[in-house]
Amino acid sequence: MAQPDPQGSLSKLLEEAGLVNEDMTKAMMQASQEYGVPLKQAFISQGIVSEDDILELVARNQGMELVSLQGLKVTKELLEQIPAKTARLFRVFPVEYSDTTVKVALSDPFNLSVTDDLHRILDKTVIPVVAPEAEIDRYIKKFYEANEVSDMYEHFTEQIYQEAGETTDFSDAYQNIELDPTKAAEEQPAVVRFVDLVFKQAVHDRASDIHVEPQKGEMRIRFRIDGVLHQVPSPPLKWQSAILSRLKVLSGMDLAEKRIPQDGRIKLNIPGKKLDVRVSCLPAIHGETIVMRILDQASVLLGLGDVGFLPDNVKLFEMLIKSPTGIILMTGPTGSGKTTTLYAALGTINTPETKIITVENPVEYQLEGVCQVQVNEEIGLDFAAALRSMLRQSPDVIMVGEIRDLQTAEIAIRAALTGHLVFSTLHTNDAPGAPTRLIDMGIKPFLVASALQAAIAQRLIRRICPYCQTTYVPHPEELLEVGVDAEKFRDREFIKGQGCERCGDSGYRGRTAIHEIMVVNPTIRRMIMEVRSAMQIKKAAVREGMRTLRMDGFEKVLLGQATIPEILRITQGD
Repeated sequence: MAQPDPQGSLSKLLEEAGLVNEDMTKAMMQASQEYGVPLKQAFISQGIVSEDDILELVARNQGMELVSLQGLKVTKELLEQIPAKTARLFRVFPVEYSDTTVKVALSDPFNLSVTDDLHRILDKTVIPVVAPEAEIDRYIKKFYEANEVSDMYEHFTEQIYQEAGETTDFSDAYQNIELDPTKAAEEQPAVVRFVDLVFKQAVHDRASDIHVEPQKGEMRIRFRIDGVLHQVPSPPLKWQSAILSRLKVLSGMDLAEKRIPQDGRIKLNIPGKKLDVRVSCLPAIHGETIVMRILDQASVLLGLGDVGFLPDNVKLFEMLIKSPTGIILMTGPTGSGKTTTLYAALGTINTPETKIITVENPVEYQLEGVCQVQVNEEIGLDFAAALRSMLRQSPDVIMVGEIRDLQTAEIAIRAALTGHLVFSTLHTNDAPGAPTRLIDMGIKPFLVASALQAAIAQRLIRRICPYCQTTYVPHPEELLEVGVDAEKFRDREFIKGQGCERCGDSGYRGRTAIHEIMVVNPTIRRMIMEVRSAMQIKKAAVREGMRTLRMDGFEKVLLGQATIPEILRITQGD
């Protein structure tokens, strides 16, 4: 393959465009040779020209289209247009294809011989386009490596046939498989290795949940990362029974029972981490679907600032949780981090002088020095029964995992009015909706007004990826939609993520929380007793200084932690 002279071609282009002069080129060529980096990288790293400028120039000079791979729908058929080895060898990625053509993104558009070589290998007309090198490298790694995992699956499938013989339902052959620590990983049975690989990949990808979903014609596996589901390569359909059986055995479920839902737990030992996995199995039309929640004990050690409270809210929340009596409610949908925040609160007040008892379903994290009770409704130990018994244990602080019925609510309110500090969670859209929800359950308004100290709404938002931050000026309409004066922030630069390998091209990495803290002051207490609507209470609370979820989110935007579109997405009902 002929080696072109991209250095000379690029420098000539930049000089002709008036972006650099001869002295700059000489200096950058010297730096390029001295540090062993391409000339293009030397220009970009010194801030002389941007990568966008170079790409536009090169595309125009070579008569090629300039494309971005972000947002490209990558299918199995698209990846099959170029073999993995060829894509890595030439550093190219397929963009579009037809029966006779394939459009290919080139990392080095000056190397015209690549087109000829690809035409010869693929036996198709190759249409070259220009794309950022980093994007091409990222997509090759992301999608072709995943494709190679499929090759590994095929090898595993052959091994399963050899080990299971004529068995067609692999659950029989694999129900008693256990990892043998004396054997190397590659010597373990194929299904064991695959399930182990799924767990390791999920932890590596920072997934909070693993979804194993039998579908018509395939078995789909998805990871929930930063609150969004991402599909990963599917195993062969023949593996379905074996994988489900393996997961049910690990989590202590009844393997023979496939008609009713089951729950279980798995203790997971990943190098450097000990994790708890909460498993839920639900019968569906194409087979049992399993969802596994990965619980990291490290997250329970978070401080109040670490869970997302802004400094002024940390002070307010610390004041509230040090109250001797009353009830503090965390509100929000499932998976919004309510329990993690309550654990952070308990960790703050957990001292040898304080007796803390919790009743949960299930106990997600084990807290040292705290008496934790797990609900078992099969034997009649529900929230209400556990709560009644807890009051005879002389506790100072009580945490009820969830108030879901009138009986539990009545006992929690009574406990708060008789000298206990009570924490619990409630499913409402915002903080002002909490007292209304309790009244709707059947609690008398004067009891709610007397017992409720505060209601705190919480949502999780995705953080801006710290590795690919860039600045931009938002459109005035975007600022108006979030509820702020567009004129006040005219020409102000905000931060967003442009997408990189570490964040999976999403621009986000990790999550933090936004909060709405409604303290029950005399004004709010009077409105609760008058059974005012949640909207009226909210307006009064805002007048009294409450920051709504959207307002709290915008504070995170100003701090460079979140983006306006993410805040709007999460707080649509605000």
